[in-house]
Amino acid sequence: MKAAVLNEIPGQLEIEEVAIDKPGPDEVLIETKNSGLCHSDLHFMEGHWQMKLPVVMGHEAAGIVEAVGENVRYVKPGDRVITCLSLFCGNCDLCLGGRMSLCQNYGATARPKGAPSRLTSKTGVELGQFARLGAFAEQMLVHQNGVVSVREEMPLDKAALIGCGVTTGMGAVFRTARIEPGSTVCVIGAGGVGLSAVQGARIAGAGRLIVVDITKEKLDMARKLGATDVINGAEVDPVEAVKEMTKGGVEYAFEAIGLKKTVEQAWGMLAVGGTATVIGMM
Repeated sequence: MKAAVLNEIPGQLEIEEVAIDKPGPDEVLIETKNSGLCHSDLHFMEGHWQMKLPVVMGHEAAGIVEAVGENVRYVKPGDRVITCLSLFCGNCDLCLGGRMSLCQNYGATARPKGAPSRLTSKTGVELGQFARLGAFAEQMLVHQNGVVSVREEMPLDKAALIGCGVTTGMGAVFRTARIEPGSTVCVIGAGGVGLSAVQGARIAGAGRLIVVDITKEKLDMARKLGATDVINGAEVDPVEAVKEMTKGGVEYAFEAIGLKKTVEQAWGMLAVGGTATVIGMM
């Protein structure tokens, strides 16, 4: 199959022929139909973060199950699925306590020591899978705990975004900050993650929902998705604007960009006793 491989950091993706193994007992082979480009992919490609190379990039994907290992019962060939970057073991204290996204037992979802690699280059070199998924490829071979079944009517190009962008933004609202109905909320950054946080805050019942960005089109989209107010950060000081709007600051601020300046803005616009959640990779 063809896959987009990162061979150096910083570096560009290279399309290469890659061999993919058959599913192990707990693995699922997926035909990739759609895959999103998340900014975290770019963080590694641009050299802001490091990892072992070479690696097939990508982690926001949807596709069709082609084959499953003997222990897999959750999905079967023909099922439509998305992948999730928060793979979990299901047995540790964090998993059993309902905090699977914090699972540190990486070995539980990897192949046993000495087993053949899931992916291999045409020269026989073992290839890693970004986020244990490797979604920039025609096929994916992943542990079953990284796969979620979706309904037949769900468009896969949209479903692909759920595995990272949607769950990250909405998870910050529901699982991390746990905002309360009627709260005043500000989301800084109206990209995929930020807009997912906007939708989460709306669903959670935010009383006032302010969105900050510097792009008009993104601010217009934020209004469509539930923002009550928008601020163009290129035109005014977001902190001063938010404090003036709310008469003192918001109860919850979400930073969805990953910049020192915007993190400081998130802290600066809080009311006394407020909570800032940094979602963006720093």
